[in-house]
Amino acid sequence: MGIHVPLITPFDAVGRVAADALERLAHDMADEGVAGLVALGTTAEAATLDEAEKEVVRATVGRVCRERGLRFTVGAGGPDTRRTAAELAELDADAALVSVPSYVRPSQAGVVAHFEALAAASAVPLVVYNIPYRTGLALTADTVRALAAIEGVAGFKHAVGGIDQDTVLLVGQVPLYAGDDVFAPALLALGAEGAITASAHLATERWVELARRHDARQARALARLAAACFAEPNRTVIKAVLHARGRIPTPDVRLPLLPAGQPSLGAALRALAASGDTRDRTHALIGETG
Repeated sequence: MGIHVPLITPFDAVGRVAADALERLAHDMADEGVAGLVALGTTAEAATLDEAEKEVVRATVGRVCRERGLRFTVGAGGPDTRRTAAELAELDADAALVSVPSYVRPSQAGVVAHFEALAAASAVPLVVYNIPYRTGLALTADTVRALAAIEGVAGFKHAVGGIDQDTVLLVGQVPLYAGDDVFAPALLALGAEGAITASAHLATERWVELARRHDARQARALARLAAACFAEPNRTVIKAVLHARGRIPTPDVRLPLLPAGQPSLGAALRALAASGDTRDRTHALIGETG
């Protein structure tokens, strides 16, 4: 239940993982009431981290989650069932966020068989990440129900690019977590279990409050903030805002991503101020005057 934040990976001025900044950010999220943190998700730029860097991120976020009593989820896996099963068998976390296999585009039955094998091998429960605009494979509602019936599948990060008829039907039938930031407030209103949302790096307390008690005005403000955060590729605008507010040492991302531009930063800071967020208001003024 509640809000889970898929943490960015901050980098220092020479491009190394800034573990101290990551730890502070994780504690900030705990202070503001989130239910859990996700390490090594898409937002973390996991695909561009080497194994040593991934271990630093896992260890740092996991330590904060244990200290603060948060649910610790780790992004894991890939399109190779055997390799993913081996990774999950040794994972030390509360859950693993595992996407539907990308690129290979198996059949619906193949996806079910994939997760049956992973659940049997995994040391932790699985959260199935259904994100067809990244994987190239859309799951049917029947497939989602079949996956939900697998012992060891704890829920779904639902990011299908909107709220379609299947989404409406599945809410309440299976444990869905909103995964599309712009649509997360609406999906919470429909009764989703919670949200796994990168935008909750910002206005975190407002997101937590919305998950507990729906308010239409707050929902609209947070949806607009999410839209501003995703005006450029995921994590670039969020990193720019966090840096502008002095919360991470640089706004840097790794190629092939490029840092967010000043217009996107300004728009996001204005949306953040409009959301009612009061953390470091001085920095938000940059976006109102810049």
